Amino acid sequence: MKNYGILLLVVIFSATLDIPGQSPEHAEEPVQLIRISTTLGDMVVKLYNETPIHRDNMIKLINEGFYKDQLFHRVIKDFMIQGGDPQSEGADPGVRLGNGGPGYTLPAEFNKNLFHKKGALAAARQGDQVNPEKESSGSQFYLVQGRVFTDEELEALKQRGMGEVTEEAAETYKRVGGTPHLDGSYTVFGEIIEGLDVLDRIAAVPTDRFNRPLTDVVYTITVVR
Repeated sequence: MKNYGILLLVVIFSATLDIPGQSPEHAEEPVQLIRISTTLGDMVVKLYNETPIHRDNMIKLINEGFYKDQLFHRVIKDFMIQGGDPQSEGADPGVRLGNGGPGYTLPAEFNKNLFHKKGALAAARQGDQVNPEKESSGSQFYLVQGRVFTDEELEALKQRGMGEVTEEAAETYKRVGGTPHLDGSYTVFGEIIEGLDVLDRIAAVPTDRFNRPLTDVVYTITVVR
């Protein structure tokens, strides 16, 4: 049974979103925006041109109607909210979700300049034991809430083997927050540019022992442009 989960670090709170400029090599490409309309409000997400495989795959699935009336099936406050399981559509209460997908994976697109700050959109995947190439789920994704980190905490993560952290990333984790321990292990391919308050509302809902919200948080994703 596939389990498209991500590692858990129990954490606290964060602040506001920092939106970096488009990198020069992708500056002339049009920016793709998508809207995640949920029962608790809407979020607008910018997809990164630096991760074209993940960007194009999400747009393809949206245009096929894949992300319609699904659930955020895994919600962990101060960490992330996860969706993209087609089996969640119309799922009965209490059913454990998180094993569905489109039947394929995507190659990782790691980029040290695209990191797990608050509001980041990233791809879920199976664990390293069965997925040493760190290939992404073809559909499951998560949105980072995370928390603010101190210099000491970032240094401790580095000592435990966390990959390279750019100066921009370190400053963002200290000011805005995120989940730096996931960098270099999961592909980040977008970020929320509107609706961080919606992310916080969803992350705060009560959940069961499998982290599924007790009251379904339903969403549909559409292309803005």
